[in-house]
Amino acid sequence: MRTPSFGRCSSSSKVSDYSLEFELPEDFERSSPHGCGVGGTMLPIFLSDLRRNHHQELVEITMELENDSVVICNVAPSTASNGAGDEAVGRSLSSITSRIRRKFPWLKSSSSRTSASSDIGVEDPVIPARNARRIRAKLERMRSSAQRSLQGLRFISKTTGATEQWRKVEERFTLLAKDGLLAREDFGECIGMKDSKEFAVGIFDALARRRQQKVTKITKEELCDFWLQISNQSFDARLQIFFDMADSNKDGRITREEVQELIMLSASANKLSKLQEQAEGYAALIMEELDPEDLGYIELWQLEMLLLQKDRYMKYSRELSTTSTGWSQNVTSSRPKYVIPRACRALRCLVLEHWRRCWIFILWFVAIACLFTWKFYQYQNRTAFQVMSYCLPIAKGAAETLKLNMALILLPVCRNTLTWLRSTRARSFVAFDDNINFHKIIACAIAIGIVVHAGNHLACDFPLLVNSSPEQFTLVSSYFHNKKPTYGTLVTGVEGLTGISMVALMAISFTLATRHFRRNAVRLPAPFNRLTGFNAFWYSHHLLGLVYVLLFVHGSCLYLTHQWYQKTTWMYISVPLLLYTAERTLRMCRSEHYSVKILKVSVLPGNVFSLIMSKPNGFRYKSGQYIFLKCPKISPFEWHPFSITSAPGDDCLSVHIRTVGDWTQALKQLFTEDDRLPTVTSRAKFGQLMQMDQKGHPKLLVDGPYGAPAQDYQNYDVLLLVGLGIGATPFISILKDLLNDARKIDDQTEVITETTKSDGSFNSFTSSNIGRNKRLPRAYFYWVTREPGSFEWFKGVMDEVAEMDHKGQIELHNYLTSVYEEEDARSTLLTMVQALNHAKHGVDILSGTPVKTHFARPNWREVFTKIASKHPSSTVGVFYCGMPMLAKELKKLSHELSHKTTTRFDFHKEYF
Repeated sequence: MRTPSFGRCSSSSKVSDYSLEFELPEDFERSSPHGCGVGGTMLPIFLSDLRRNHHQELVEITMELENDSVVICNVAPSTASNGAGDEAVGRSLSSITSRIRRKFPWLKSSSSRTSASSDIGVEDPVIPARNARRIRAKLERMRSSAQRSLQGLRFISKTTGATEQWRKVEERFTLLAKDGLLAREDFGECIGMKDSKEFAVGIFDALARRRQQKVTKITKEELCDFWLQISNQSFDARLQIFFDMADSNKDGRITREEVQELIMLSASANKLSKLQEQAEGYAALIMEELDPEDLGYIELWQLEMLLLQKDRYMKYSRELSTTSTGWSQNVTSSRPKYVIPRACRALRCLVLEHWRRCWIFILWFVAIACLFTWKFYQYQNRTAFQVMSYCLPIAKGAAETLKLNMALILLPVCRNTLTWLRSTRARSFVAFDDNINFHKIIACAIAIGIVVHAGNHLACDFPLLVNSSPEQFTLVSSYFHNKKPTYGTLVTGVEGLTGISMVALMAISFTLATRHFRRNAVRLPAPFNRLTGFNAFWYSHHLLGLVYVLLFVHGSCLYLTHQWYQKTTWMYISVPLLLYTAERTLRMCRSEHYSVKILKVSVLPGNVFSLIMSKPNGFRYKSGQYIFLKCPKISPFEWHPFSITSAPGDDCLSVHIRTVGDWTQALKQLFTEDDRLPTVTSRAKFGQLMQMDQKGHPKLLVDGPYGAPAQDYQNYDVLLLVGLGIGATPFISILKDLLNDARKIDDQTEVITETTKSDGSFNSFTSSNIGRNKRLPRAYFYWVTREPGSFEWFKGVMDEVAEMDHKGQIELHNYLTSVYEEEDARSTLLTMVQALNHAKHGVDILSGTPVKTHFARPNWREVFTKIASKHPSSTVGVFYCGMPMLAKELKKLSHELSHKTTTRFDFHKEYF
């Protein structure tokens, strides 16, 4: 007898599923006492008879047809059942299954196919429960969230240009193969997994088991077959490969030991040694979730269920998520439809973004243009013009601009003055964050002025004067005591020697101040390698003090000017030079007064150590500011800047220092090797101090605090804080300050509430004014780092945020770029473990805090768009500290989203 196929069929299998809802009558067990009399042809009639009963419980029976056999897969409550009856139906499932099998003894049990030793007449109660979950997993896969997850689990990062990728694989095969065979150990390098060879070997073994082979070498044709399988864009195909990597004995089941081995393989591919040590515990966690029946193994569909339901475990990270509709509404409503209004809006955004820089730059440019023009016309009308032509007024015009620029270049580096100005209303119309950029622009203008001034003197007017006729020289002979000079006397005179000396010193200082020399990007042989690095930049810049002395002399010994009031060099540079000198004197005196005591030294992962110091008397600062440190035992002259990581309300002063140079390395050795200091290798708990006797300890001097862009965070209602590696330090102080402010507001609320309730005068007006004095901004903190050990630096702060921030005022997001992105097969299992562990225990597996660690780099456009959608018509302060490369992308997105949405992003940056 051929049973007609119905339900879902597959050409590669003779098994098909049948699902039908029906009602069970009360006399189900009494009808047809001789169950064996009911054959396969009676089944449709029997089910049709059951359908006519509508007043009984509804269940769903899932069966499989294989050849002429019918196998019961599952009996589960129907989706049409109401919520009240689900529990009753669930309790009767096992009895219903038994009654059906007694009625139709020729039906097979699905468990009998998987366990040859089990008896057909005996039903294991855990099997229906697992089969019920299997059906729900199939339905779960059809949801939209699951469809998004189906895009993950990639073995090949790039999904485009398959032909080009295979060509590169062929080229690597040619290089790596010996006698036309590729070794198992070289498979990873050949397919582009050079940094994950162990993981690639696992793929190799899984694909080899599919071919019923155990080989150590493959041919090019076999490599092509392997490549086609791992580059298959079908999620089911990729999932099967991933499952086969763990299923070493190819029995269709994965045990806890095999899950543990796959976790260790994934951790090794991502260089996460800490996870390898804890693999056994995480394997048990997965088995607890996927194998609640405690059968000791999981199957393919269970692994798929964990992957597809990953988002269900991540509800804690959904606060920032918003619907795409909200975002599109923010964009659509804010963008004008016509070209002219859009252009006007773009121009308005540009003006709002740059007007504080533009008016300073325009004023400066107009000033030097006016000075050059004024001096040019002045010398054009003098008798010397007839001898030296236009060379003379051009040289003198350039000299006048040099006087102004040599005075202005000191102002951007007067840190104390700028720090004070930041606290005044001047910050609203002066871009103090760009002080170093303005300093560099003036330096470039000085370099141009030197070329024009010195070049015209040496190559133009000096030769014209020396070669002038007696009649022409008579016009200027009084300036030279009636003696015609030679070219040599002009160059070796006081004016010539001081000018050449200044050019030489400034050339050295400017060259060593360039980024390539300052950051050791230029590699020179010994002993010239000492000319690179921060020390060379710092010492060479102090040569400019001698330049100002020579400038005074140079401006006092002019050939064509003899009246003191016409020698204006001293008028330009006196006031700025006095101001700068006063700043340096204040710095020297204050540093002696701000000598600190080291309370604690913490050695942290990633070549970082923290210093917790006593706060000097009268030392006041704002979060986001920085200080200079000097250790006379290392160097009596060197000062190095470090961001403050403690909050203004703390009883101590703390900094986190990364050892990236000679000075920081020497400082670490000095303090960590001193047995008299409290040195620990773990994090310092937020707010805890250790008082120690400091007699005889190395002296550490503090200078500051100094203003930084991040200190203006209180001017915004919404903050986006982005720290790259050690660049997170200024934002840690901000987070601590926000926590302290939140604690104060909570305490104030409790006091006011108790007072007003005792007086019987508590009302809505009083409650609404409790927190008006200081409005806390909403903060989004994104920390991007390459080393998992970096999360130990500020673990205490993250725990404090999770413990104290009950209102969700602060959102923390950690990103680990050394781990492959979450869609990559090498990190897929880690993503599952991470989501599951956080859902179960509320702790991230990498940071050890409640803050989730994302893999790979953030999608900054998505971050900006979500914040714009969540905070329309707001001004968001974007603060970045890190390397310059990311600053360009964040600045571009800030401008773009400010144009496209009603949200305005103000970008501020500082580099380390």
